[in-house]
Amino acid sequence: MESRKLKSFILRPFLLSLLFVSMAGLASAQAEESGPAAAFPGYYSADAASTSEFSPRFLAGINLYRESSWLEAAAELRAAQELAETKWEWTEALYWVVLSELAASDYGSALRDMDELEKRAPESGRNADMVYHRARAYYYLGYYDEAIVLFKKYADGAGEGGESRKAAAMYWIGECLYSMGQLERAADFFTIVVDRYPGSVKYEAATYRLELVKQKKIESELLTMLKWSHEESLRTLEEYQRREKTYDQALNAYQKRLADVLKDTQLTDLESANIEYQRQLAEANERILDLEERLASARSQGLPDELKVKAQQLRNEIKWNLNNLESEGGGYP
Repeated sequence: MESRKLKSFILRPFLLSLLFVSMAGLASAQAEESGPAAAFPGYYSADAASTSEFSPRFLAGINLYRESSWLEAAAELRAAQELAETKWEWTEALYWVVLSELAASDYGSALRDMDELEKRAPESGRNADMVYHRARAYYYLGYYDEAIVLFKKYADGAGEGGESRKAAAMYWIGECLYSMGQLERAADFFTIVVDRYPGSVKYEAATYRLELVKQKKIESELLTMLKWSHEESLRTLEEYQRREKTYDQALNAYQKRLADVLKDTQLTDLESANIEYQRQLAEANERILDLEERLASARSQGLPDELKVKAQQLRNEIKWNLNNLESEGGGYP
């Protein structure tokens, strides 16, 4: 029994060392999700000695995380957290639960676990990384202003030799500004990553984003031109319709005025013709009266029959002309 205890006591540090090596490699491979500061603390003591129940569950959760089985990893690591007998075990398990939840896009749960980690283990070396992960959670939830504040805090706390942290923070600040539509400012931060940190894992992503910003600017300019052209076309159409309406109104008014003028002219002509008719009719009646008087006088004086016939013919001719004149004037009012 004593021999087994001694062997266990001797092997624990060795097993933990293997665990650290395995997890450190995973942290490097998952730098995009767990942050550039995911290297493991270079400390452990007797309090950090792994129990026989904790280690298998913890390693199983890490393996699931490596396989991108985020939800299963979170469940396994949560079980390991419940089995933790030291503060270090509890902190590490919860830290990887947070990373699994972030990878699974369960940002609400991740933020609650971050709060719990900072509350229960304020002295943990993981809390510095929690600033970065909290900022990423805020970004994915759309809280861009709050995320920018935390990314800047993370970059400021990186210190000397923290280029990877600064590069990641600058990149994500650019992403926040890009999502807010502030393309010029976003391009400034992506340019910082490209120019100052060419060896960063964010270099390719920042280069790609810069190209997208250029494309967005071109698209924005084209849309502005199309919008201006469309608005100009609408204004031209409205002006044409306004002029067409004005022309129609003017044409209608002219036609009405012309009709009134024609009507007035026709009435004037009819009135003139009527006056002339009345004058001719009066003259004809006077001639008839004169002829009738002369005929009566001739009869009374016993004129020859020849003259009587002539007088009668003349009288008939005048009546015929008078009848024609009345017929011609019958169409007038």
